[in-house]
Amino acid sequence: MEEKIEMIEAHIFREKGGSLEFLLLKRSKTEIYPGLWQMVTGSVEAGEKAPEAAIREIKEETGLSPRRLWTVPHINSFYSVWKDKIIFIPVFAALTNAEEILLSEEHVEFAWFPPDKAIELLAWEGQRKSVKIITDYYLYRREFLDMLEIKL
Repeated sequence: MEEKIEMIEAHIFREKGGSLEFLLLKRSKTEIYPGLWQMVTGSVEAGEKAPEAAIREIKEETGLSPRRLWTVPHINSFYSVWKDKIIFIPVFAALTNAEEILLSEEHVEFAWFPPDKAIELLAWEGQRKSVKIITDYYLYRREFLDMLEIKL
């Protein structure tokens, strides 16, 4: 059975002092879940593949273009009351070295956080798990991470 991918989750990170920092965005008051810290999320458009949606959403929400992009060996999911179905969300990790962030109207603030603080701020367990997986794979399992890289 083939599942239609409707959404993506993209965790933007950078290397800093032998560790990682994750970019989190604070949702604006006009969005669902106002004031919530999150990674880049978004919908997959018609005819678009999930990695293409991740790159587009990263650009739209932050102004960044990833230096490298990976698929994370984790699928996030949630139940949508509005659609009465379970939504499966592929997770991506995007490495950047850019400093300048251009926020979309969806967000009012951004900050870089070490993994433990990002985990503390993210609302859902699946998102927190993604940060743990990205940190573990990037810092300690680089040879395996190469197999998951999406060539840009």
